[in-house]
Amino acid sequence: MWKRITALWLLVRGDAKRLWFALRHPDSPAWLKAGTALLVLYLVSPIDLIPDALPLIGVLDDLVLIPMAIRWMLKRLPASVREHAERRAAGHAGTGR
Repeated sequence: MWKRITALWLLVRGDAKRLWFALRHPDSPAWLKAGTALLVLYLVSPIDLIPDALPLIGVLDDLVLIPMAIRWMLKRLPASVREHAERRAAGHAGTGR
């Protein structure tokens, strides 16, 4: 499971930071919080669309679905929340946080 989370982090770290800052914004919509909670639940759940028992294909669903879902949610944010999250994420990009 940790290998899967590490691989996902490498793929989505920029998007994950934007999502984190969007979640912390006071005007973030409720659907964003619910969607993020469902996404995390799917990630840690032992139930997958494609079982992890299949060598490479089992992990591929996570490596494709999670980044797509994060980007889908980020695209649907209100403009003010999206801009705030992008500014905050860009400010933290150089600090390594």
